[in-house]
Amino acid sequence: MKTNYPMLETERLYLRELTLDDADAVYLHFSHPEVTRFMDIEACRNRKEAEEIIAFHVADSGCRYGIFSKAANELIGTCGYHCWSTEQGVSKAEIGFDLSPSYWGKGYMQEAIRPLLQVGFGLMKLDMIEATCDPGNVPSQRLLTRMGFVHVGVTADNLLIVQISVKEMCALTSSFAVIFS
Repeated sequence: MKTNYPMLETERLYLRELTLDDADAVYLHFSHPEVTRFMDIEACRNRKEAEEIIAFHVADSGCRYGIFSKAANELIGTCGYHCWSTEQGVSKAEIGFDLSPSYWGKGYMQEAIRPLLQVGFGLMKLDMIEATCDPGNVPSQRLLTRMGFVHVGVTADNLLIVQISVKEMCALTSSFAVIFS
């Protein structure tokens, strides 16, 4: 299911797939404990760990975009898909994202997720996009709700499960429906 993912651009951001050439920037980003606080990884201790993060996503069936600020021309976060599968005729993947603390609360992640959803439902032909979220990560819960995700359950390790379907996404935005109709 691996595919070539396009570079994405918004008003303030550009998103492109991470490569090993990004290891220094990824190390700086993931070395902040605030970034990894609600993730299933520890803060990076060295460049090799950053390379391992990138290599994991390169080998995975989904993708991991670097989120770059146009104004600062630097990596400010990452977002993408993993766990891409088709079960009982339903194609789905899990979305994940993280952002440097100095960019929190300024709408950057919402700006990045909009085109990422279009990649998921359009290019990847997903029927469903899921996310898991730590109950303590209220800002991410709010973001996912604003983006149209609905709560559907809880994992065995107490993470909230939210999801959005292509039909729900089309109902939310007429412009999205035109792209995929």
